[in-house]
Amino acid sequence: MMQQFLRLKADHPNDILFYRMGDFYELFFDDAKRASEILDITLTARGKTNGNPIPMCGVPYHAAEGYLAKLVKQGHSVAICEQVGDPETSKGPVERKVMRVLTPGTISDEALLDARRDNLLVAITHLDQTTGLASLDMSSGRFQLLELGSEEELISELQRLNPVEILLSEALPEFEFFSARKGIKRRPIWEFDLDSALRLLNKQFGTRDLSGFGCDHLPVAISAAGCLLQYAKDTQRGDLPHIRSLVAENNTESVSLDASSRRNLELDTNMTGGSENTLFEVLDTSATTMASRLLRRWLNRPLQHLPTLQARQQSIAALHHNYLYEVLHGHLKQIGDMERILTRVALRSARPRDLTRLHQSLAVLPQLATALANPSTAHLGDLATAAEPLPELVHLLGSAVQENPPVVIREGGVIADGYDSQLDDLRALNTNAGEFLLELEEREKVRSGISTLKVGYNRVHGYYIEISRGQSDNAPVDYIRRQTLKNAERFITPELKEFEDKALSAKSRSLAREKFLYEQLLEQLNDSLAALQNCAAAVSEIDVLATLAERAHSLNFCQPNLSLEADISIQGGRHPVVEKVSNDPFVANDLEMHSERKMLVITGPNMGGKSTYMRQAALIVLLAQIGSFVPAASATIGLVDRIFTRIGSSDDLAGGRSTFMVEMTETANILHNASDRSLVLMDEVGRGTSTFDGLSLAWACAYHLAEKVRAFTLFATHYFELTSLPDKVSGACNIHLGATEYNENIVFLHSIEEGPANKSYGIQVAKLAGLPEEVISLARQELALLEAGSHAVITPAADKAQPAAPSKPSQSELFLPSINPQLQKRLEQLKPDDLSPRDALELLYELKKLL
Repeated sequence: MMQQFLRLKADHPNDILFYRMGDFYELFFDDAKRASEILDITLTARGKTNGNPIPMCGVPYHAAEGYLAKLVKQGHSVAICEQVGDPETSKGPVERKVMRVLTPGTISDEALLDARRDNLLVAITHLDQTTGLASLDMSSGRFQLLELGSEEELISELQRLNPVEILLSEALPEFEFFSARKGIKRRPIWEFDLDSALRLLNKQFGTRDLSGFGCDHLPVAISAAGCLLQYAKDTQRGDLPHIRSLVAENNTESVSLDASSRRNLELDTNMTGGSENTLFEVLDTSATTMASRLLRRWLNRPLQHLPTLQARQQSIAALHHNYLYEVLHGHLKQIGDMERILTRVALRSARPRDLTRLHQSLAVLPQLATALANPSTAHLGDLATAAEPLPELVHLLGSAVQENPPVVIREGGVIADGYDSQLDDLRALNTNAGEFLLELEEREKVRSGISTLKVGYNRVHGYYIEISRGQSDNAPVDYIRRQTLKNAERFITPELKEFEDKALSAKSRSLAREKFLYEQLLEQLNDSLAALQNCAAAVSEIDVLATLAERAHSLNFCQPNLSLEADISIQGGRHPVVEKVSNDPFVANDLEMHSERKMLVITGPNMGGKSTYMRQAALIVLLAQIGSFVPAASATIGLVDRIFTRIGSSDDLAGGRSTFMVEMTETANILHNASDRSLVLMDEVGRGTSTFDGLSLAWACAYHLAEKVRAFTLFATHYFELTSLPDKVSGACNIHLGATEYNENIVFLHSIEEGPANKSYGIQVAKLAGLPEEVISLARQELALLEAGSHAVITPAADKAQPAAPSKPSQSELFLPSINPQLQKRLEQLKPDDLSPRDALELLYELKKLL
């Protein structure tokens, strides 16, 4: 047995091998050590090798899913080895075979998946200056690829996809991004061979070439797709019929969001890695889990394609009208996760209850069709057509599967009575055995005249007729002696023997027949797989549109006007997340940006709402560009090509980068990649270094964005010198967050007002934060001296100004014209009282030449 284990393990050196032994999966050697620690199960030993005990642990077969889920979620791959031979007929160890390999990116089991997140496997390779990336959601069959030109683009795409497993070509340079991630697997270069990939992909799709998928010009991405598909087939030990197409993603039709922007906007993951207080959490009231996953994809990939966005908008408006979304939601709640159920059907791993959920889902489609019988938009009409009822499959599933079947097929009782006459007969033998034996006993008592005669059964000798020793001589001639006991004789008759043969094999034959019928049923469903997958996709989108319609009504969103003009106009805009979680009324604000007003320099106190205002603007634009209504009284959104954010502070200690270095790296990315159609949010650029360095950098960055790039830019700063930028650059304007003082306390108005702020209120915010009164008082004294031009230092011990070192220029002096040193020296030597009028005039001409 151990030799068999070692042979199987040699084929899966990097996987944890679950080795089936009876009712347990056993693990040995290093697998046992790892698993016992991760799963918190007892480590024991079985036998010895080279005199040392062989480590062993195990988990019950019926409870394996929970243990598998824990291993896979931690990035481990698990090979599932099953008994395929018959223990009663096998000589030596029962034949065993690895039936599938579970990896983080190739699982489809319901218990192992997060219902509301895609579970993506990604393959990446690199050639010359191009990176090819392919992604597959095994649980739905969604297969996509694209090519990228830089490390920044790759990291941004991986941030969007958030894969659970990544296959990296050895040709790919090392990136810091991969060092801390789980599920990274290096693959040899030959697995990314282009010719092999083309053959494999064309065979999968039944095509001669890939031109029909629009990706024949993406050879590096195709190489990645080939590696990914072969890896997926290897783990499943079979074909993948649910993967029916390959989508070449077009980044020119989507809005680019880099990793920093996704993090700062908290689309579906907050700053601490959770999902609380994110845009997704506010929006997701979907009835189905597959719609939740689609909504998450929409949020992470906004679009620039105006016709698609308008079709979504119009559909939401139609569902919003007369509360049609409520009717749809009631029907959609009865629909299961068709997308993932169909994948398990295709992989022949669907369980009986998957089929009952599929039946219940398909049975709801007529009601969905009725609700959408007169669609007011073409897009809703197309979705209603794709989700049309499939009555033949509803009838098939309803007649074939019990309403409440067991969890697994091996227990029997899955196929409904009346579906198959042969199965019905076999079941009848089982269920009617007791009645037959009672009836036989009564007949034999009459026929033999022996009133004490009994019919019975035991596992060793089977069915028998028992007669006491004293009356055994009266047994009929057709009785055949089967067993002699101390006080009785046991017999069998030809009739009882015939019944025994049928009854004893009926159970096993019944289970075998059910398994055959079940596999036949899966095959019949696979014949309609394409129609079923299209139906599931349509239902998902209907659910997302209905969800956004409900959110628009419940959260008072408006339908924005979308345009291709350089114009962003928002009246009464609100931050959807802050408004939802705040106990206080949210102060709505306007935003006006156009070709003559492309940069807004935002000043105002800390805690005044600058960051909220900027994020609010980005989220409103993003929502508009997924086709959603937006949190505003009204809005006109000119479509943007990218959204950049430089907000907040964080370091990268593992990467050896300080807070300021991270800030400058993000800023550099914006300055290099932003266009005049981009939306840029810059918050407190330059604060991570000295005052003069920071101010200089902030000024230069703002000037470059306003004068050279001309992106839509919201530039928040505490450097009041930047408020002079509008005087020097066309298209820049000042706005500020209102605040006022009352009894030396600050009151935040949170309202946007034109012009620059006249005060920073830093000391008042510090007081609000709870700094000691002594510190606040000392700060006020120092501020008064600084504002008066003095650079003395106040000490608590003595309220006297001590001479300070020669002062550096103030912030306000930084951008004044520098003085010619010769001019300065000449002025210092000047004695005005000694000059005659003529001398003064000559001196004036002299000084003018020095300017």
